[in-house]
Amino acid sequence: MRSCVAINRAVVGSLVFLTAGIDHVKPVQQVIGRAKQADLQVTRLPPSAFPALPPKIRRELERRGCTMPQISPDKKPQNVIKGQFTGKGRADWAVLCSLNHVSTIYIFRNASEREPLELAPQSDANSLQDNGGAAIEYSRAISAVDREYILKHYHAYGGPKPPAIDHQGINDAFLGKASVVRYFYAGKWLQLTGAD
Repeated sequence: MRSCVAINRAVVGSLVFLTAGIDHVKPVQQVIGRAKQADLQVTRLPPSAFPALPPKIRRELERRGCTMPQISPDKKPQNVIKGQFTGKGRADWAVLCSLNHVSTIYIFRNASEREPLELAPQSDANSLQDNGGAAIEYSRAISAVDREYILKHYHAYGGPKPPAIDHQGINDAFLGKASVVRYFYAGKWLQLTGAD
């Protein structure tokens, strides 16, 4: 038994000696530094870049210091959507607001600027991905989805059974990877199956 313990100690000692000169921290620090740099380079548009937003909501977003992160600066402005998110026949607005590098979905019910609902805060750095080239891109996007989309994805991938669907949901996507549908029902937000 003592000889086994002595051999194990010798093996562990050899591994410690052999790996002592390897700097494991440096590659991790490089990746973190690259992600921080990419986060700083994300295009974030001010509320004034969205002329369709009702003026009261635009002013409220400006007052809060919100900017909207963009998945691609070459396309039309993204991450501000209109739909029936809190009930049938409503005229709601949903905005992905980045504040201090954390993005939260704000829902302005019936186009009112008062007391927006806040959903799914997430660090902008967690929404970055390598696009296969040298660049790291922001990849979180919201879109309005209907009953057909919700049921199609539920039947394809399973997950929580949707309630009776009579209005739209918000598809909260990490592009090219997966998404979750945020659906307002009985006074709370459900997380339903999105793209997989």
